[in-house]
Amino acid sequence: MGDDSEWMKLPVDQKCEHKVWKARLSGYEEALKLFQMIPDEKSPEWGKYLGLIKKFVTDSNAVAQLKGLEAALAFVENAHVAGKTTGEVVSGVVTKVFNQPKARAKELGAEICLMYIEIEKAEVVQDELLKGLDNKNPKIVVACLETLRKALSEFGSKVVTLKPVVKILPKQFESREKAVREEAKLLAVEIFKWIRDSLRPPLQNINSVQLKELEEEWVKLPPSPPRQSRFLRSQQGLKAKLQQQQAQGQDQSNDEEEEAAAAVDPYELMEAAEILSKLPKDFYEKIEAKKWQERKEALEAVETLTKNPKLENGDYGDLVRALKKVVGKDTNVMLVSLAAKCLAALAAGLRKKFGTYAGQVAPTILEKFKEKKPQVVQALQEAMDAIFLTTTLQNLSEDVLAVMDNKNPSIKQQASLFLARSFRLCTQATLPKSVLKPLCAALIKQVNDSAPEVRDAAFEALGTAMKVVGEKAVNPFLADLDKLKLDKAVETMDRAAMPCQALVRMLTKKPGLKETNFQVMQIKLHVVALVAQRGNFSRTSALLALDGLVDKVGDVKCGGNAKEALTAIGQACSLPWTAEQVVSTAFAQKNPKNQAEALNWLSTAIKEFGFSGINVKAFISNVKTALGATNPAIRTAAVTLLGVMFLYMGAPLRVFFEDEKPALLSQIDAEFEKMTGQSPPAPIRFTKRAAAEEDAEDGEEPDEDGGGGGGGGGQDIMDLLPRTDISDKISSDLVSKISDKNWKIRKEGLDEVAAIISEAKFITPSIGELSLALKGRLGDSNKILVQQTLSILQQLSTSMGPGLKQHVKALGIPVITVLGDSKPNVRAAALATLQMWVEQTGMKEWLEGEDLSEEMKRENPFLRQELLGWLAEKLPTLRAAPADLALCVPQLYACLEDRNGDVRKKAQDALPTFMMHLGYDKMNKATGKLKPASKDQVVAMLEKARAVMPAKPAAPAKPSGGRETSRARRPETPPETAALTISSSSSSSSSSSQGAAAKKPAAKGQKEDEDKSGPIFTLVPNAKEQRIKEEKQLKILKWNFITPRDEYVEQLKTQMSSCFAKWLQDELFHFDFQRHVKAIGVMMERLESESEATIGCLDLILKWFTLRFFDTNTTVLMKVLEYLKLLFAMLNRENYHLTEYEASSFVPYLILKVGESKDVVRKDVRAILAMLCKVYPASKVFPFLMEGTKSKNSKQRAECLEELGCLIEGYGMNVCQPMPAKSLKEIAVHIGDRDTSVRNAALNTVVAVYNVCGDQVYKLIGNVRPPPPPSRGESRPAGRRLTPAAAPPSPAAAEGTNAQHGEPAHPSIPKEFQLDLDMIEMDQSGVCELPDLVQHKLDELLEPITIPEPKMRSVSPHFDDLHNNTASTINFVISQVASGDINTSIQALAQIDEVLRQDKAEVMSGHIDQFLIATLMQLRLIYSTHMADERLDKKDIITLYSCIIGNMLSLFSMDSLAKEASMGVLKDLMHGVIMLMLDGRIEDIEDGQQVIRSVNLLVIRVLENSDQTNVISALLVLLQDSLVTPVPGSPMLTELVMKCLWRMIRYLPENINTINLDRVLLDVHNFMKVFPKEKLKQLKSDVPHRTLKTLLHTLCRLTGAKILDHLSMIENRNESELEAHLRRSFKHSHLSGVKSEHGNDRGLRTDDRMSKAKVSDILSEIFKKIGSKENTKEGLTELYEYKQKYSDVDLEPFLKNTSQFFQSYVERGLRIIESEREGKPRIQSSSVIPQHTGSDSVSSNEEVNLAVYYEKLKVLRQRQGMENTTRVSLRPALCPPPVASSTDMLHSKLSQLKESRELYQQEHSAPSPTHGHARSASPAAANLDDLKKRLERIKSKRQ
Repeated sequence: MGDDSEWMKLPVDQKCEHKVWKARLSGYEEALKLFQMIPDEKSPEWGKYLGLIKKFVTDSNAVAQLKGLEAALAFVENAHVAGKTTGEVVSGVVTKVFNQPKARAKELGAEICLMYIEIEKAEVVQDELLKGLDNKNPKIVVACLETLRKALSEFGSKVVTLKPVVKILPKQFESREKAVREEAKLLAVEIFKWIRDSLRPPLQNINSVQLKELEEEWVKLPPSPPRQSRFLRSQQGLKAKLQQQQAQGQDQSNDEEEEAAAAVDPYELMEAAEILSKLPKDFYEKIEAKKWQERKEALEAVETLTKNPKLENGDYGDLVRALKKVVGKDTNVMLVSLAAKCLAALAAGLRKKFGTYAGQVAPTILEKFKEKKPQVVQALQEAMDAIFLTTTLQNLSEDVLAVMDNKNPSIKQQASLFLARSFRLCTQATLPKSVLKPLCAALIKQVNDSAPEVRDAAFEALGTAMKVVGEKAVNPFLADLDKLKLDKAVETMDRAAMPCQALVRMLTKKPGLKETNFQVMQIKLHVVALVAQRGNFSRTSALLALDGLVDKVGDVKCGGNAKEALTAIGQACSLPWTAEQVVSTAFAQKNPKNQAEALNWLSTAIKEFGFSGINVKAFISNVKTALGATNPAIRTAAVTLLGVMFLYMGAPLRVFFEDEKPALLSQIDAEFEKMTGQSPPAPIRFTKRAAAEEDAEDGEEPDEDGGGGGGGGGQDIMDLLPRTDISDKISSDLVSKISDKNWKIRKEGLDEVAAIISEAKFITPSIGELSLALKGRLGDSNKILVQQTLSILQQLSTSMGPGLKQHVKALGIPVITVLGDSKPNVRAAALATLQMWVEQTGMKEWLEGEDLSEEMKRENPFLRQELLGWLAEKLPTLRAAPADLALCVPQLYACLEDRNGDVRKKAQDALPTFMMHLGYDKMNKATGKLKPASKDQVVAMLEKARAVMPAKPAAPAKPSGGRETSRARRPETPPETAALTISSSSSSSSSSSQGAAAKKPAAKGQKEDEDKSGPIFTLVPNAKEQRIKEEKQLKILKWNFITPRDEYVEQLKTQMSSCFAKWLQDELFHFDFQRHVKAIGVMMERLESESEATIGCLDLILKWFTLRFFDTNTTVLMKVLEYLKLLFAMLNRENYHLTEYEASSFVPYLILKVGESKDVVRKDVRAILAMLCKVYPASKVFPFLMEGTKSKNSKQRAECLEELGCLIEGYGMNVCQPMPAKSLKEIAVHIGDRDTSVRNAALNTVVAVYNVCGDQVYKLIGNVRPPPPPSRGESRPAGRRLTPAAAPPSPAAAEGTNAQHGEPAHPSIPKEFQLDLDMIEMDQSGVCELPDLVQHKLDELLEPITIPEPKMRSVSPHFDDLHNNTASTINFVISQVASGDINTSIQALAQIDEVLRQDKAEVMSGHIDQFLIATLMQLRLIYSTHMADERLDKKDIITLYSCIIGNMLSLFSMDSLAKEASMGVLKDLMHGVIMLMLDGRIEDIEDGQQVIRSVNLLVIRVLENSDQTNVISALLVLLQDSLVTPVPGSPMLTELVMKCLWRMIRYLPENINTINLDRVLLDVHNFMKVFPKEKLKQLKSDVPHRTLKTLLHTLCRLTGAKILDHLSMIENRNESELEAHLRRSFKHSHLSGVKSEHGNDRGLRTDDRMSKAKVSDILSEIFKKIGSKENTKEGLTELYEYKQKYSDVDLEPFLKNTSQFFQSYVERGLRIIESEREGKPRIQSSSVIPQHTGSDSVSSNEEVNLAVYYEKLKVLRQRQGMENTTRVSLRPALCPPPVASSTDMLHSKLSQLKESRELYQQEHSAPSPTHGHARSASPAAANLDDLKKRLERIKSKRQ
């Protein structure tokens, strides 16, 4: 009881989590009450239980769980936040509730799921329930199916997505559990209620008994669709509306029922069939054969394949062209008819995807209407109608107009009839006046034709057009028509507008077609037949009447009329569709007489219409149902129907009925025997393609009907045979056999698999665990078994067909691995297998993902050459390749440098095929990661490949109108565009236009040339407004992109087709840039004469120019800018103002070009921007420019800021939108930009604001932020703390830098280190406290350098066995070096060390950069994490440091490996190790001093053994970075980097021949660009300047005048200071050499009484030697001897102009020589890295003069600025003066401006500030003067 009292006191939420089930039960009960009482659904109380609801439903105690479910249901129903728990709770319900034995628990679980659906979480619930269907527990599967059924029943098909549910249904019917199958059956019945016959195709392959049971259940369902009974929270308004309608009656429900029926498109539920791979291999040979029988065989094969209602997308170009050729040129009309049917079926199966081919075949079909045979005409009509549904009338109008003038009346008649049928399917929106006008003009000519059938057809087309768009819209085009003919057209319109559907609705209104008076009934049926024959009878109308007609088909008196009506409907709506509806309706009714007569009618109808288009699978299913009927009349009718079908399908039809009873089978055989030898009758009825299909759901095309060739059907019965599922035969025993250790048993297993596949013949893709077993055998050591496995895989490709795609990754990719086998016969078998698989699967699945690139990484020459050869063969056949193909490019480049010559050759052969898909630019960009030497070779190969790059297979472009085809192939030369999408679109467009031109005769071509003299733009009224409206309504893509994609280009072409001359559009989208230039030239010529039309098309013109902004061709770009200047000048004259739509589509892309590298382009763009403000408000241009300032391109930022300043100067502050303060704050941010031009532009803009609003500018811009911190790629060394007591600097202090001077900006420096001039000026105390100085430990300088012994861990025994491949093993170990776990990293380093210390070191080749990067990452991790972690043992850190340094010492002791380190990695390495030496925390650790000494030795090894060019470049870049971005400790970093550079200079004489001088001089050039001579001199220390001068001087001396030949990598040599400096250095070096030689001859033996001039000359020569690297020791020796000989000589005049560092260096050098000559040892250098003097280290036990230590201390004090003793000079030394931060620069600039204004007011003579882009120079000098003045004032106050 005591325990109970404890938990009873707990709050509710804690009770719910208690470990005692009674406590949880009590908590759930209280929670249930609480959930029902909380009034506010958004109360914070709900949030407490968010994480507990899943525990409510998954409670382990059944009693508590039941109460928890109730509480969870209340929570979901009432809590606003319940949706967040959907996934986890429903998942818990599925796994922990649905398997409970209690029905109440399952009921509550299902109700929770439904409640989640009600609160708008249907998708998540459905996903979890579908996942539950994969559970092994059948109870869970049954409950999930039941819940899905309830959800569908209550919420309807609009809430529950049916497509995924229908997809899993067949699998549930195959379950072994009866309960699962029964529940699946109930679910299928429920789905059928909502989508009706759309469910039949997906379930055709289930067991025939189950299908029969379903049919029986479906028959019992009411004909009216169900209604939604439960509504989502967002549907409560709809619920009220439906309740109101129900109260008013059911009259309004019909439309809703139709909408519900159309909710699911049956086409979407169908599986797309892939037919291209199933085409006979000799199809294209047979189709060209001379014998018509062979051509017929080829066409019949295609017809069989195209009868699939849904076809998979693919490249049908070759097939379409072959069929088109038959239609156009074949003399056998039967074959023409057959080819036309194939085209119609292709169009119906592909739907909109066929639109790309429409322009190719339409002209040929229209021309073929000259044939008069009804069979051919009907087939051609069906083909044209099917093609029309895949495209638009606008795209076909030009082809129709081309044949309207044909002399053949049949062609003219059929063209008009096609227009009439097409008009019926159009609306006012899809039939604009621009399309209607030329068509009406052509039809008016037809009205006056001499042939009556042509006139009638023209009248029908005109009347239909009037009906669709209205008489008013058409009448303006009929002005030339006399009244009589106009009346006839109106009469035709009235006839066409016959309201069939309304009439049928009236006839079916109660009592409808259940009329008891047979005479009235007969008349009604006759009326229905007449309406179907003469009116615009649609499938909607047919569905209204069919139920009643089928009900009367068995009537004795009315049955004949009913059959006539059904036949008429078959003519109007096609027999296949009508027959399917009639049979399904008949079997839904229980009247056996009606069922028998319906089958009899169908038998007759098939003979009259032909068999083409009949859904064989559906009819076989219905016939089987009829054969099982108890009524003998139905069975007899079914047998008769089978006899008729036998006429068309032949003997294979019997295969479907072999399982029938013997007695019935004998009847069927007898019927077949009667029909044997008979030929199908010629069809006497044809489908009239009449009414616009009002019920065409989302553009669904009606099924193609029959006709055509009596017995030409030739149904391929094998395609209808069900495939066998062999997964149950792949037992675990068989799998274990295949994997057995004994090869004979493995062979037995493979033999069994081959037998199973052979026996099944056609199999489903489901093969169980066979794929893994076969994959294992592909790597079998027994090559015979490998070949047998490949043979089985070939069997699979034949048996499985396209279903093989899902096994590509599991089985296909391992076949590629076999290509690396050493035996040629195995490789040949693997290649054959690969070819067979690709025939079935296509290439897409092979190229997607990383699998192919991983295979190419294998360093196997056989595999590489076979794989590359295969790719070179396959890639040219593809129209498009997945983007993942780019992953193979690095491996392709590696193969280009492979050791094996065959691999290199194959790689070179494959290079153009890769380029045809990826483009030259992308592949060229990929070379950036290669080593320089490799890159040069690969780029050269790319250039060669570019010249021979194959054209892609003809890729049909979406026609934008006119007779565009894609027959012409792309040219060999790739388009020179930056955006691949534009080039591909342009080329496809050009090939389309070329193909169209090729079809027209020469006379037509001449006519087109003449047409170029006509207007180039067509002014279409309201076209621009319509485009704006469509874009706002999101009907078209908004013109907004980073780089233009294909869909934007295609959309623009489509929009331009209606208002641009076709020839001009072809030129604008041509692949050749010269055509673009030509087109722009024509547009410039016509600009004035067609100004109105230009304005009408302005948005399209500007959009096209935005595409050209992404081109890289300067010629086109300059032409574009020239036209734009003329265009905006014209717009200004016309007083036209750009709309928002036009500006937003153009201005952002124009601003992109303001950052162009070429000055001439930027100049034109600035001029256009100035003109733009005259036709578009400047206040609206301002935000676009503000957006441009965010670019990564510094030139663009600078130019945009300049333009902003101009706008403010010209238009005032009102131009700053949306708010001046916000805009100016954003502008002021750029004052701290790293780029000088951007900073200056930002300052100038703020000055422009100051000119307008004066001192208010300070208030507007607020506090200017410091420059942003360096990016991640930039090194930021962490320095030491300045004092032990001072806290580490804040992040702001570390980040604040001045972009111009490279010094810390004082707003970011901690207060202790700021120089606040204002505070100092006001401070009268004069007291200046100094911070505590750092206590340097000098003893370390005397200790010897020893390398610590690394404490290596035991090497993993699996090092060699980890992977089979050495490279992958090394990669794995290197990846562990950067591990966050110290032990893991140490172990990996130990393994690397083992490799480096043994003979295996060469395997590290190629991995050096990778290893160094991983090591650097570990060093950073130690620095930032491990050292700060007090929990870690510091000894472990020292051990890790020892391992790292030991490894790198070993590495850099090997020349070959050391030289592989790249420049970037060396730069980071030097930065890392130097910062390690400067890390004060290491000194405090035991053995830390040893680590520092080891690092010192490592630095020397790196400098000596690495690639000398890379090291020098790395040090130069590191020096530049340390000067540009100084941080605490950076002076020491800079100094040590310079000392390394001095050592490298010392090595130059030995290594000059191995150094790449071009690269070194380029790096020096870049350094001098950042730090020009004047800027270098402004630094505190002149050592960087002297270091650079010494480097250049040495290079000049060693190479002579030839050094000027090594400036090739510098782009603008004239703008570089380097060349002039080199010339000066060379001259100086030459003169110095002469003098030195002369001086040596003369020596120092001169008279004691030498003149002062001679003394000066001698000392000058000596000091020059000291200043040069090579002679410094000699110079110091001569100076020492000179002082010994002339002790009274005064050196002060020679030293006073030198730096303090140089003076100290000379004094120290003289002392060293003195100590050596007196027998004392030399002292160690003051730095851990030896200086350029070359002084060696000494041991600590040698005696050293104390004066040396004093001198050392003096140097240290000088470096820290503490040598002087006066207080005035000491303060600046300790507290450095503030640098020119962003704010200081701004204030200085504005103060100068203010002073100049005051001066102007006083003198009235100063000129006004300039306007425009002539901006003032950098404020550095003035700022410095201002600083000096303030410091002088402070100094005077202190004194």
